[in-house]
Amino acid sequence: MADEKIMMVMMAVTDMEKAKTFYAEQLGFQVTTDYGQGDQRWVGLSLPGGGASLTLSTLHGNMKPGSMRLYLSTSDIEAAHNEFKAKGARVNDVKDDLYGPGSGVKWFDLRDPDGNVWQVVQS
Repeated sequence: MADEKIMMVMMAVTDMEKAKTFYAEQLGFQVTTDYGQGDQRWVGLSLPGGGASLTLSTLHGNMKPGSMRLYLSTSDIEAAHNEFKAKGARVNDVKDDLYGPGSGVKWFDLRDPDGNVWQVVQS
């Protein structure tokens, strides 16, 4: 591979307004597109630091809402935990064993309105 990168991840959602609000207001993603056609709708979001974008979709195809596990990295796990919690996200406690007991890699997780799991990992 030359310099390929993952540019987008698509996620099926059941309630677009609820999902859009969660990602924009509680996780701090920026809404970049919001497109609808009939009962189908796509909302594109990006992280302030860049990287792959996230597209929420009501057109599920073979995707099932709530079946994804995604990872975010942060340089300050405590600050991220406190920020998400202050914005109303239900976050679990910070742990220090992502790769097993004694690994020392700090992390916590949270779920979006459909039950998708986000693990936030100290980088």
